[in-house]
Amino acid sequence: MSNDSLADRGKELEEAFFRQANQKLTEKLQAENKKKLDKEAISKLTGISSGELLDKLVELNLGASTVAAFGLLPVVEVAWADGRIDDKEKQAVLDASRQAGLTGTAAEIVEHWLKDQPAKNIFETWKQYIAAIAVRLGPDEKTLMKNEMLGRARAVAEASGGFLGLGNHVSKEEQAVLDKIAAAFG
Repeated sequence: MSNDSLADRGKELEEAFFRQANQKLTEKLQAENKKKLDKEAISKLTGISSGELLDKLVELNLGASTVAAFGLLPVVEVAWADGRIDDKEKQAVLDASRQAGLTGTAAEIVEHWLKDQPAKNIFETWKQYIAAIAVRLGPDEKTLMKNEMLGRARAVAEASGGFLGLGNHVSKEEQAVLDKIAAAFG
């Protein structure tokens, strides 16, 4: 996949989100996108700690809103899998956001997504974008990124599953989203 194609996918993801977000948040995101991201900023936005993976993401010249979107969108998608978010899922998403070190506009994005479900086309674009990034990563980097995203998403899926704490903690709808997240990595 060419660099232009990867950039196009990133632009599609950002544009899809911009259409969904309110005007004030959109203006903040556009201002953030003008800033060049370094390893520390990407780590803060995504919670990714692998130096090798962060180096690769810096090489790809990703915008802040794109990094925030691909880092937390899977978690939000799992929370919305059954069409609603309960208090335990909301808390799990907020915990994932805090653990990832999200602050400012990136944290506002997550809060916005908890109130208003992201449009389905954003997740579809995310899957295409992740697939484009995944082909540029080495096997270890790809596995690490996949495992970090799936780990956060699974924690949300398990947050309110089961009956009285018993049984399967992941619903079939949540498992379907987890499978789509995994499949996006090829």
